[in-house]
Amino acid sequence: VLIVTIDEKEYLRLGLLLDQLFPGAARQMVTIVTNPNGVARGRELRRVEEYAFFLFFGIAGPALVADDLLNAGGNSAGGDVRWERLMRGGSNSRRQDRPNLFFPLFVDPDSMRIADVGDALPVGTSPAVVPDRDNLVTVWPVRASGEEANWRTSPDYLRTLIGAGYARVSSYDAKKRRYSISYLGRAQIRRVEDGEIQVIGKREDGSVLLELAGDLTRRTPKTVWNRPAHKAGEYGSAIVKRFTGDRSFPFPKSLYAVEDTLRVAIGHRPEAVILDFFAGSGTTTHAVMRLNRQDGGRRQCILVTNNEVAADEQKALRAKGLRPGDPEWEALGICDYITKPRIEAAITGRTPDGEPIKGDYRFTDESPMSEGFTENAAFFTLTYEAPLSVAHHRAFAKVAPLLWLRAGSAGRIIDDLGDRGWDVADTYAVLENLDNASDFIGALTDAPGVRLAFIVTDDDAAFQLVCRDLPAEVSPIRLYESYLHNFAINSGQIA
Repeated sequence: VLIVTIDEKEYLRLGLLLDQLFPGAARQMVTIVTNPNGVARGRELRRVEEYAFFLFFGIAGPALVADDLLNAGGNSAGGDVRWERLMRGGSNSRRQDRPNLFFPLFVDPDSMRIADVGDALPVGTSPAVVPDRDNLVTVWPVRASGEEANWRTSPDYLRTLIGAGYARVSSYDAKKRRYSISYLGRAQIRRVEDGEIQVIGKREDGSVLLELAGDLTRRTPKTVWNRPAHKAGEYGSAIVKRFTGDRSFPFPKSLYAVEDTLRVAIGHRPEAVILDFFAGSGTTTHAVMRLNRQDGGRRQCILVTNNEVAADEQKALRAKGLRPGDPEWEALGICDYITKPRIEAAITGRTPDGEPIKGDYRFTDESPMSEGFTENAAFFTLTYEAPLSVAHHRAFAKVAPLLWLRAGSAGRIIDDLGDRGWDVADTYAVLENLDNASDFIGALTDAPGVRLAFIVTDDDAAFQLVCRDLPAEVSPIRLYESYLHNFAINSGQIA
């Protein structure tokens, strides 16, 4: 699937260009209302929209979603089954704001079940006075920052919800050792009682399995999207400032508009790889993390961007005698100043200054922004290496991230082969010293997750000997020969 967004000035040329380049693709253009108030443009009509071209290749097509994104009855904030976070965020969320809503939960870590609910603890009383229970984990409404918060329900009402299967442990973050508790709000329970949402079973923890009834379950989105959450100002510019410490970025897209765009394209593909080769402020990666949280997906996002400095800032920097490449110059580039800090802040839940991010996500789900995500991110800088250095194996550390990317961007990066001249990581392996090939092959046999082996050699016969002994599921790649050949072609040295 290819998605390209454009404004009204160039959409006609873009459509023709896409038809010319990809005549076999199924193409549709979607109109997205991004500013209902309109943008004044002199003696022209006020613009309220932008456009997104969707190109589907082969058997690809739009995912069925709970919201058609046009009609009032299909609001994506209420069209799907919505489990809410039990810990309160935003205003009145501190312990002292609602002291009767600060109480412990006792979770069975084996069954991921809420075994019991304790009573409220008076303000000023330390949670340490509540004894732990055998084989259970005591969970308090405490943020990752250590701040004491409160739950959204009273102990008695929560016990009622648990008994009905309307509250559950939704996830566990092993790194932070934190449990996330979810429940059905009163609006969702009314939808169950009215038959709009059906109970189709129960999980092992006793919580209900739900789906939308009848034709409300899933539908094909329409070609005009009109949702308040797609406003570029409130959910684009304001969110960028919130995550980057009030740094501004011109014309960022709404986080939720991009999320809906991805949901249509790959909402049914939990293992999808998303490439954004004009990353801007990093909205695409932010939206992918949200999708993964909602459905437990393992989607990967690869962003590519330059580190361009805005024109006005360039003038000020040049007046100080600075030039591209100087640290003071590069620090204000879009990647270092906006994109990377935003992605880091989204994951950690903290601004570049270390402050917890204020506010909640309020869209298809609701959760404090300060909770962050359980994602991993790696940042690399593209450099140009002399082919002679690569051929003589003097640039392995520079090439190493490319091998990791080629192998699926999962697990550990092999960036040093050590004295033995080989290493085996989670999904790939590298052999440089062919004298140690037998040890290398033995290590591969004990690593069932490896699918690629990069062999560094200029000797055809030696390469074939190693390939012959590789496990059947491991594909060999002759590293530097292939790299140099491609380099020569791209440089025009080979016809």
